[in-house]
Amino acid sequence: MKHGVSTLVLALAAATAHAQQTDLNETQRLGRQVFAQSCGICHLQPSLGVKTYGPILNKATAAGNDAVMRAFILNGTDRMPAFKHYLKPAEIDAIIAYLGTVPVPANEPQKTGDSR
Repeated sequence: MKHGVSTLVLALAAATAHAQQTDLNETQRLGRQVFAQSCGICHLQPSLGVKTYGPILNKATAAGNDAVMRAFILNGTDRMPAFKHYLKPAEIDAIIAYLGTVPVPANEPQKTGDSR
């Protein structure tokens, strides 16, 4: 249990660092929380210089296409589990809304299409 709590605390801290916005609406704040809890283990850097298992996500993910992002979250990929039986539709919508607020890092070119 202690390991699970410390992982959650690290994920929440990383999610806060992941998006420095203070002007998130309620849906985007929910998305940040759900993202940190359900997606952060693979998509958030636990510390600087450490590679993540999955790609770092931002508003350019899936070329900014909400429908494509929703399909990835619902159905998963070869490397990512499906979340259609785990997350509620409103939580998935909130994750997508939150990711739409995360800027593309200056050192990362904007990508188009699938960034698995």
